[in-house]
Amino acid sequence: MATKATIYKALLNIANMDTNYYNEHNLTLALHPSETEQRLMARLVAFILNANDDLVFCKGIDQDDEPDLWEKSLDGDIQLWIELGQPDEKRIKKACGRAKKVIIYTYQENMATPWFSQIEGILSRFQNLSIIHLNIDEELEELAKRGMNLQCNISDTELTLIDKDTSVCITQRICK
Repeated sequence: MATKATIYKALLNIANMDTNYYNEHNLTLALHPSETEQRLMARLVAFILNANDDLVFCKGIDQDDEPDLWEKSLDGDIQLWIELGQPDEKRIKKACGRAKKVIIYTYQENMATPWFSQIEGILSRFQNLSIIHLNIDEELEELAKRGMNLQCNISDTELTLIDKDTSVCITQRICK
């Protein structure tokens, strides 16, 4: 975790009807000083969409050699590498070379669309890469509290996050 990070706790009750995954996760997340709550919540959404017992948050936004989240096998091989935002070609190449599967989640439409248009031509060579745009409602940031207790329902690739006051729906658009 970053030195001057703000700590968030999240209790997630995940019901993923698409993969038949049902579990509870008690997580601690660090909000880096240069990170927004929107990005923090996008990391949480990426975790929920790929949740399993071996998926973990990495050291943070200021680490060049690690993704936002990853899943490693018992022998240390990287099974899943998850990035957020718009990484450059060099970072994508590094991730695809090190991991069995790589997922890039974009979440800011005004930045993601031009980035994808610019880089789309070179992405076809990466067979283990998926790029998914998260259509995130601005209300998602309302769920960002230092102590979160969320019901997370996934059905037909649509994620609904529910706390006691708010319900937010997140859809996915597969770009690659």
